[in-house]
Amino acid sequence: MMLMSTISYLDRSTLAQLAPTILKESRLSGEEYGFIISGFSFAYMISNLAWGKILDRIGLRWGMTIAVSFWTLASMAHAFAGGFWSFAVARIALGLGEGATFPGSLRTVMQTLGPTERARGIAVSYSGGSMGAILTPLIVTPIALAFGWRAAFLFTGIVGVAWVTLWLFVSRRPDVRAFSRSPAETSTATPRFTDLRLWSFMFAYAFGGLPLAFVLYGAPVYLSQAMSKSQAFIGAVMWIPPLGWEVGYFVWGWLLDRDAARGVPKFVSVRRLMAISLVLSFPLALVPWMSSVWLVMAELFLAMFVTAGFVIPSVSYATHVFSSNHSGFIGGLGAGSWGAAVAIVMPLFGRLFDQRNYQAAFALAALIPVLGYVSWRWINAAGLSTAQAPASTQSPG
Repeated sequence: MMLMSTISYLDRSTLAQLAPTILKESRLSGEEYGFIISGFSFAYMISNLAWGKILDRIGLRWGMTIAVSFWTLASMAHAFAGGFWSFAVARIALGLGEGATFPGSLRTVMQTLGPTERARGIAVSYSGGSMGAILTPLIVTPIALAFGWRAAFLFTGIVGVAWVTLWLFVSRRPDVRAFSRSPAETSTATPRFTDLRLWSFMFAYAFGGLPLAFVLYGAPVYLSQAMSKSQAFIGAVMWIPPLGWEVGYFVWGWLLDRDAARGVPKFVSVRRLMAISLVLSFPLALVPWMSSVWLVMAELFLAMFVTAGFVIPSVSYATHVFSSNHSGFIGGLGAGSWGAAVAIVMPLFGRLFDQRNYQAAFALAALIPVLGYVSWRWINAAGLSTAQAPASTQSPG
């Protein structure tokens, strides 16, 4: 699952990494680029929900085989794009396939690990996303510089085929093929849209995690436009911010599992960690006033580290209060809500970049997590005693 999410982010980050070159050659504006990302995000949002249901119904083995095969073809299709609509179609197809990434990761964790191991299990399986973002500039940039940017997208297809081949062997494990919940089940509650706890999870994941998309998609463009850095330089340094994301997954996952082992109530643990993450998200607004590129990279590293402090706790909370039989749907709902937020906001970020209004763009990205934390805290503190009650006594929604 870690390798799968690595490939997922390798495929989706290739466009962002090569954006300065592609935008120049294709004569796309920042706003058009934002709409292309938005198209992917809308498709990603819808497909997360769909794949969550599909994986809960047909299982991991064949569900993930179909999903990765489809998005591998979509990624390769970028090599044949030349304008707004061709990039948009390829990007939407990629989003439709990649929606299986986190539903598949979360369902695997919930089927194979116990309660005191799951936060770290989520961190491992989800961390492939950050690993993919780390590896993309190191792998894709040399390929693009040597053979052109189209060759980079063809390379992603080779990687996808290799994973599908490996998966057909790995997925023979009985606990991966199983459809039943983990024997260490903590809840029998069914996630329903009438249950405000489900909405609190979606808000925390979507808004708390939104700076992740801003840094992934916007940082290469900012370094090129505002700091006059070359494509080669961007490729040499853009592994730094995702490294913070990678480290963050394991740090926040370890803290959650430590609290679980000590008997700290899930609600208390999640509330505390997300509050810390909220405070640490504010310095992102200062980037436009930083003249040193290395100071900028350090802040982007921190911003992505902080993002993990919303994603892992919110997913851990949702899998605590809802049954793992629906873990695919929960994983899809979290990533899908994030995709919806990204789809809405990215064109605005693109327009602000076109206007060279970087101060407003970075300030907005730094403040959006406030909506995630406040929404989650208000819903869970405003009389929803079930959020702190033992999971076995919670109603199904």
